Amino acid sequence: MPWLELDIALPADRLQAVYRGQANRVLVTSRDGRRVSLPAHYLRPFVGQAGVYGRFFLEFTAEGKLLSLRRRD
Repeated sequence: MPWLELDIALPADRLQAVYRGQANRVLVTSRDGRRVSLPAHYLRPFVGQAGVYGRFFLEFTAEGKLLSLRRRD
């Protein structure tokens, strides 16, 4: 399966747009420079008090359908 490595640094105040219904996608750039428009609800399991921070692996099908998003420790 194809995958991308993402570094996400999304402060809590930026996430407020998602919770207010003003945004439903988050634009992130992979380590190899590709831009990914990620549905914000995939980040919910990773939201902490400060926001979402960390290195993540995004696995997807050849057609571009997201299979998994997991934090890399």
